[in-house]
Amino acid sequence: MNHDINITKLKLNCFRQSKVPGEFMLQMRVPGGLIDAKYISVIQEIAEKWGNGTFHIGMRQTLNAPGIKYENIDAVNSFIQQYIKDIEIDLCNADMESNSAGYPTIGARNITSCIGNSHCIKANVNTWELARKLEKEIFPSHYHIKMSISGCPNDCGKGHFNDFGIIGVTKPIYLKDRCIGCGRCVKVCEHSATRVLKLVNNRIEKDTCCCVGCGECVEACPASAWVRPEQKLYRVILGGRTGKQYPRMGKMFLNWVTEDVVVAVIKNWQTFSANVLHHKPIYIHGGHLIDRAGYQKFKEIILDGVKLNPEAQVAQRILWAETEYRANINVKPLSQHPSSGEPYTPKSSNE
Repeated sequence: MNHDINITKLKLNCFRQSKVPGEFMLQMRVPGGLIDAKYISVIQEIAEKWGNGTFHIGMRQTLNAPGIKYENIDAVNSFIQQYIKDIEIDLCNADMESNSAGYPTIGARNITSCIGNSHCIKANVNTWELARKLEKEIFPSHYHIKMSISGCPNDCGKGHFNDFGIIGVTKPIYLKDRCIGCGRCVKVCEHSATRVLKLVNNRIEKDTCCCVGCGECVEACPASAWVRPEQKLYRVILGGRTGKQYPRMGKMFLNWVTEDVVVAVIKNWQTFSANVLHHKPIYIHGGHLIDRAGYQKFKEIILDGVKLNPEAQVAQRILWAETEYRANINVKPLSQHPSSGEPYTPKSSNE
């Protein structure tokens, strides 16, 4: 392999190294996972002209072209200049220029989302529209962040395994004069949600404490006695991640917040990252950054200047549960401390 190739620089340029020396894979960003079909021809031409004739739909909804030779990277970057302008600048309003150098960074990962309420009957919010609004707040930036948006608490976007998982929720309105007392909403809540509804004298009573805002009752009702309000609300899941050493599922950070709150919170992410990393961006999961700072410090910075809506709830404390793998398991059993041999419980990331 040519040792003069700067792999780190190419990675920032959204090219991933291949096992084949001198070959790379382009990752074209698709914020929110939805673009006009005409752009499929862009990845097709790249794959057929400079790649190996295939393209891969990336795990973060990017359009990837493997098999690109190092000597063709400049030509590919020049070719995608118009695509970057169309998507990042014109569509997402990102504060950047489009030129023949290609993507300026890969720090903030492509925001993923399910199709949302532009198609899905269960979705409470328009996911890809929100993804495009948030894209301009995090890209371009060298500070690492992974974000996913789901239209309902089914969380098809796997927000529970991202730095930020944003989930559309709703507070359905019950119009009792329309209710025919069939009990279908009660049954669907028992089967699919949190069993907060019951039928009393042919009318519905609701225990609001445990409603997760899924909106299943709205879909189940044949008389439209349950309706979604016009106001869109969100739940924000924090600190989830996959990984070899410390995988964990995220926990609820915010609940019943408006889109304005979500956008304002994400605007503060770069400030928080710079604070923890002393203005020196490195590749590190958002969850690890939060662990370094402590949850209370994170909350202080990330909510700075954010005006919470009246319904909003904020977690006062988060206790994450994670799997902790240790390299010396052949020396000491996992039930013993690796140095003292005393009974040992792996430490969770608390605040």
